[in-house]
Amino acid sequence: QVQLVESGGGLVQAGGSLRLSCAASGGIFSITTMDWYRQAPGRQRVLVATVTIDGTADYANSVKGRFTISRDNAKNTVYLQMNSLKPEDTAVYYCGANVFIDRYTGRKYWGQGTQVTVSS
Repeated sequence: QVQLVESGGGLVQAGGSLRLSCAASGGIFSITTMDWYRQAPGRQRVLVATVTIDGTADYANSVKGRFTISRDNAKNTVYLQMNSLKPEDTAVYYCGANVFIDRYTGRKYWGQGTQVTVSS
């Protein structure tokens, strides 16, 4: 059973930094893209950053230049380094991964979410 477990959220002052981690485990054949999303109270879940298996990254405009996504394929883990945090970054952050359990069978899996709160 594939599981994604996140860690690293918390409370930080504006201008501070946090690093989120998300480790995938359980019968994994391969993982293509890995992503971070966030959902603020009363709002839809939105894509923050995504990284392909070869390390190509893309970001939402709101976080470009402040957040960095990376992955360790040997550990099936994706990271999100968040710098210069703003109060509007406050949200529950979810990791997602497109996981294949064999050559042909794959779908998107989600982590449980981790709260990030940025105080002004």
